[in-house]
Amino acid sequence: MAATMKFRKLYFVFAVLFLFARVNFADDDAEDMEDEAGGESEEEEIDVKEEEGVLVLTESNFDEVIDSEDIVLVEFYAPWCGHCKKLEPEYARAAKRLKENDPPVVLAKVDATAEEDLGSRFEVSGYPTLKIFRQGEMFDYKGPRDEDGIVKYMQEQADPNWTPPPEAVIALTTDNFDDVINKEDIILVEFYAPWCGHCKKLAPEYEAAAQVLKDNDPPIPLAKVDATAESSIAQKYGVTGYPTMKIFRKGKEYEYNGPREEYGIIKYMKGQAGDSSKLLQDKKAVKNFLSDDSDVAIVGFFENDEDKLFKTYLDAGNNLRDDFSFGHTFDKDALESYKAKAGSVIVFVPERFQSKYEPKRHVFDKASATAKQLQDFYKDHQVPLVGERTSDNEKKRYTKRPLLIVYYTVDFSFDHRVATQIWRNKVLEVAKDFKDITFAIADEDDYSKEVAEFGLSESGEEISVGLFSEDGRKFRMEPDEEFSVDSLREFVEKFKDGELEPVIKSQPAPKKNDGPVKIVVGKTFDKIVLDKSKDVLIEMYAPWCGHCKNLEPIYKKLGKKYKKDKNLVIAKIDATANDLPPNYAANGFPTIYFAPTDKKDSPIKFDGARDLDGFTKFIEEKATVSLKSRAKDEL
Repeated sequence: MAATMKFRKLYFVFAVLFLFARVNFADDDAEDMEDEAGGESEEEEIDVKEEEGVLVLTESNFDEVIDSEDIVLVEFYAPWCGHCKKLEPEYARAAKRLKENDPPVVLAKVDATAEEDLGSRFEVSGYPTLKIFRQGEMFDYKGPRDEDGIVKYMQEQADPNWTPPPEAVIALTTDNFDDVINKEDIILVEFYAPWCGHCKKLAPEYEAAAQVLKDNDPPIPLAKVDATAESSIAQKYGVTGYPTMKIFRKGKEYEYNGPREEYGIIKYMKGQAGDSSKLLQDKKAVKNFLSDDSDVAIVGFFENDEDKLFKTYLDAGNNLRDDFSFGHTFDKDALESYKAKAGSVIVFVPERFQSKYEPKRHVFDKASATAKQLQDFYKDHQVPLVGERTSDNEKKRYTKRPLLIVYYTVDFSFDHRVATQIWRNKVLEVAKDFKDITFAIADEDDYSKEVAEFGLSESGEEISVGLFSEDGRKFRMEPDEEFSVDSLREFVEKFKDGELEPVIKSQPAPKKNDGPVKIVVGKTFDKIVLDKSKDVLIEMYAPWCGHCKNLEPIYKKLGKKYKKDKNLVIAKIDATANDLPPNYAANGFPTIYFAPTDKKDSPIKFDGARDLDGFTKFIEEKATVSLKSRAKDEL
């Protein structure tokens, strides 16, 4: 019995020791497993797909890849983009070659339509956009877009000894401003403010353009002035907003009317360099210059380059290089051949647009003229009595209103010129009697959208006539099987007598319109928005616009907030389906105007925060009517 008890005690001790050993062993195994798991976690590679040697980046792996490489070239693309498809094979071949470079260079790509946050984060606004990331810091890619060009450019960028080129934009202050602009034949100057968002966006484009133009032949310098620090310079040149850009020629100021991105700046400034007029060596050169009979041409006839009017002529053309073709000659045979007086400028009417009702050329020979007088002379004679309006010249020549357009098949080729001129001659018979209206013909196929906006696309008639009035309204001549001089004259006379109803593109007015946000259409715009008894906040939106959709719930809350204020209207209009007055133009979506009771013709554009507080603050500041919400605040 004693032996049995002793055995049991020993068994119990061994059992406890065995269990203790198993627990410790299990713990050790668990720790080993944790260590192994931890080791795998530390060594786990980033999950990155590769296509044809190009890394595919997404929101989940972008930062890890960028931070892990010294230099990465990233293409932001859209699958549907034609330029992206063209770049794709070049980019892939460059990627394979650069993997073998010493040091290797990584090429990657991001589908910016799928990875919208990345596209927004790096301000991608077009496709393809290429960016270089050097140790995580972003730089614009300014190299070629072919295999060899990409390889060479990125090899230079990856060189350990690479340093960014010195800044090409010249910084101007009161100490050097006059000296610099007075000595340069041409220089572009940007007036900026350090805090200005538009200036920050322009800065890399401006610097990139400066890097190219400094190597132009001859060089074209680009400069900048901090207008907040150099306020005296900014004040002298009337700088009231940022950025403001001006061209200076030997110290003389001219307006800059060009683009604000690298390639646009380069192209525009190259076109601004040199004389505004082309030297025509002899009468044959003058004849060739005038051979294009689609537009007016301007030629200066001078005895020599010391002619007083010659210097004015060149100066007057500087701001109009994009609007007219300028030539000049000192050749005596040319002067004699064209019966031109030395010291004169002639605007030649193109042969196809000449008529018995107007001179074939207009002569300016005032020696002591100013540049503005010459410019006014050009503008007074920039269109013939009945010219052709085209997509190329409509913004240069046909901005004056009233403007009457006769649409038909306009074709000045040899086989169709006679038919084209027959219809034009009918228009001439009316135009000669109404010099206060600009008349033009236009090809109906080129302006099919405009013809449709007049409600004439389904008329089936050979001729369509539309008229734009000074206040931006549109009028149409009712289709007539027998288009004639008399029917056109009658239409013009009715317009002048105020007997015509305007054509307004409009959606149907809603049957019920008592919601917090009033629905405005083309036909109700005057009644609702231009009501002089009410302040109106009007949003111009597009149904497809994402920003408009995001704004909708906020705008609806705003409407509810002021619903009881009968003299304040919160409204919206689909700007893609309804006509708008010119002073309520929408150049982007959404565009929001405030039309106070006393300034319906001069609405105030809203550019504040698009939230309830931002709108409320704006309305409370601009309102001309009493508001219940404001009255409560005052109490």
